Amino acid sequence: QVPDVGPVVATAIRAFFQEPHNQQVIARLRASGVHWPEVERQPAAAQSLAGQTFVLTGALDTLTRDQAADRLRALGAKVSGSVSKKTDYVVAGRDAGSKLDKAREFNVTVLDEAGLLALLESSS
Repeated sequence: QVPDVGPVVATAIRAFFQEPHNQQVIARLRASGVHWPEVERQPAAAQSLAGQTFVLTGALDTLTRDQAADRLRALGAKVSGSVSKKTDYVVAGRDAGSKLDKAREFNVTVLDEAGLLALLESSS
C-alpha cells in the first residue's frame, strides 16, 4: 500500500509498466546509463499501523512532535494536522488544546505520551 494511491491510480501505474512500448523505453534508458535508486522494501510487519490516522497535539517530553510523526509514518501510519471523525488516535501531550477537545467530541481514542511510546514499541 502507498499512502494516497487508491485502486484506480494503482491500476493505471500497473498498466503503464505492462505496456511493451513503455518497457522498451525504460530498457533503452537503462542501457543509456539512467538508473533509479533501489527502494528498500519494509516487511509487512513493519507497516503495522498502516491505515491508522494519528493527530499529535501538545508538547511531548521524550520526543519532539516531528520525531513522533516520523516514527508513526515509519510504521505506516498517516499523521494529520487536524482531528476528524476518521481520526483513529490523538496523542495528547502537555498543554493540549482544541484538538483534544475535538477528539473527545468525536470519541477518538486519546493516548498520552506513555501510551504512544508503548504503541510504538509493540508495533515495531
